[in-house]
Amino acid sequence: MKIAFAGTGYINKVHAQAAKNLGLNLEAVVNHKADSMVEFGKRFGISRQYESVESLLKDGGVDALVVSTPNYLHAPQTIAALKAGVHVMVEKPMAMNALEAEQMCKASEKSGATLMVAHCWRFDPDVLWLKKESKKLGRIIRTKGIGVHKHWGPTGWFTQKQFAGGGAMADMGIHALDTARFLLGDPQPVSVYAKIGTYYKVFDVDDTGVIIVEWDNGATSYIESGWWQPHADGPEAATQLYGTRGFGQLFPTQLELTNSKTQKVKIIESGLKFPRKEHCPQSLYDDQFAYFVRCIKQNKTPNPGGLEGLTNMKVVDAAYKSSKTGKVVNL
Repeated sequence: MKIAFAGTGYINKVHAQAAKNLGLNLEAVVNHKADSMVEFGKRFGISRQYESVESLLKDGGVDALVVSTPNYLHAPQTIAALKAGVHVMVEKPMAMNALEAEQMCKASEKSGATLMVAHCWRFDPDVLWLKKESKKLGRIIRTKGIGVHKHWGPTGWFTQKQFAGGGAMADMGIHALDTARFLLGDPQPVSVYAKIGTYYKVFDVDDTGVIIVEWDNGATSYIESGWWQPHADGPEAATQLYGTRGFGQLFPTQLELTNSKTQKVKIIESGLKFPRKEHCPQSLYDDQFAYFVRCIKQNKTPNPGGLEGLTNMKVVDAAYKSSKTGKVVNL
């Protein structure tokens, strides 16, 4: 399988390493900065280098494209590849807004090419353990999720609305949002209320957010997003589940089950190490890429696919609208 990469930043180097670890053919790279492409090409042995996705597609000879460019390029680059019959894994957030995400889904449906959104935490061993064990918690009433950078934040296009669409909510909050939704069994959002603002740095996107999402299964998710925060209750994607029979959490990952008669609490530990040497290890992305390849080979719709990414974008759009109007947004 021949893989091309749009974007030469940190995360696409991680994806390229995953493809290399899986023994795939790293075929081409796209970036408007020639020096960046040269460095990326040398690192991963890629000789085919292009300034645009359109030029790459014109030459052909690739099976799949990984889109890890600034957010404003996600939709046009993904749609162009899908129309050409090239499978796509696109980084989160899927697009600038839900309208673009819908157009991406339609392009995949029409062409038959696979569309996957890189919501990486769905492939994490801790997340998968908690999802499997969470049935012991009874009905999940509420969740709490963290998507926060403490004493740190990105620079460059991430902090420019015209290129990113949104700030910490779109960048980090979406991790907490998707993780909660995955653990809940992918319910649909019913309503969103949010307070989002910029308090720690000077740029035109948000660095702080509190979001409350009501789901169609009756659960409610509370999500914190942020850059440059003075404190975080847990690392990226840390999630708590409050059930009728107990409590579950990620990082450290465990269950707390309450005996209804004795009120004694039983702790069930996952056995997975915390804190990790690396919170986002290469193995996480290797597993994600391997799944992407399996979906292509088996002609299987990925989860997270376009619909999962679209649902998240609807929540993100609603959160920004709610914060602007001060009202609950019904979906």
